Amino acid sequence: MPTHLSRRSLIRGITAATAVATLATGLAACGGDSEAATTDAAGTVTVGRLSNGAAKETTLKVSEVNSIRAELPASVRRSGKLVIGVGGLPAGSAPLDFTGTDQKTLTGSEPDFGRLVAAVLGLKPEIRNFTWENLFVGVDSGKVDVAISNVTDTEERKKKYEFASYRKDNLAFEVLKKSTWNFGGDYENLAGRTVSVGAGTNQEKILLEWKTRLAKEGKKLTVKYFPDQNATNLALSSGKIDAFLGPNPSVAYRARQTANTPSPTRNAGTFSGAGETLQGLIAATAKKDSGLAKPLADAVNHLIEHGQYAKWLAAYNLSNEAVAKSEVNPPGLPLTNS
Repeated sequence: MPTHLSRRSLIRGITAATAVATLATGLAACGGDSEAATTDAAGTVTVGRLSNGAAKETTLKVSEVNSIRAELPASVRRSGKLVIGVGGLPAGSAPLDFTGTDQKTLTGSEPDFGRLVAAVLGLKPEIRNFTWENLFVGVDSGKVDVAISNVTDTEERKKKYEFASYRKDNLAFEVLKKSTWNFGGDYENLAGRTVSVGAGTNQEKILLEWKTRLAKEGKKLTVKYFPDQNATNLALSSGKIDAFLGPNPSVAYRARQTANTPSPTRNAGTFSGAGETLQGLIAATAKKDSGLAKPLADAVNHLIEHGQYAKWLAAYNLSNEAVAKSEVNPPGLPLTNS
């Protein structure tokens, strides 16, 4: 999940203006409408469809709530659709977002949650799949109404975006099951290790801060990058890295999926995606001052109150990441990450 622009800077090493100009031209190539299952009977949403074991397929009854729909910006109501961006390219990240068993449908906990929210708002979900960087360009340009893609609420992101929280953000270290190493919540345990992390993610920011701390103590932490999750998995199984730091749901999923393989993995410890002093939160992300955060949060709270939220989490084995309430712009990852 990532967590989570660090899942915050749109691009590294060039100016923001250049990044937007460059990436905007690639939106058509890097994003596409999903053939996500939108054929449910009226008033129902099926989650976990075509998930290849990532979820238990569950059909939920979801009714439109006129009072919440009325909170939407007029332009969104008139469009009749909620354009939901997901950063699942190039290879996806189960169970969050990935291509289903039919080899074309975008499935996963995040697209399914977007469909649930859209149902409460009385809107047709239109799910578009992007690379992580282009996802934010899509929000910035107005091509996407909301990103629902394991985005961490951060104070830096609030300069450009508004949030409606819907899940706890925890990171986890994935190691081979035979490894005796455990994180234990203490960055000192990373000394001498080689760890992979997704470039441009919130977890990268946290890991690089630990690397800096260790360097000041005369200790070394090696950080490596790979183009996609499949390459990372291969590096872990071959011993090229000691651990991978990523979203807790993805690590838990792979531990289950690899249990009966020659290279089973396990969770070696978790850490809040918001750093040492705050529980991180995953949030639906819209352009700042778009007027979407409040109706999105109210839609989430309706799902919480009426039980569909808990059933969605249970279908994906994510019940331990439930929040009691969706909040608009709750405290996020501090600018200092302290």
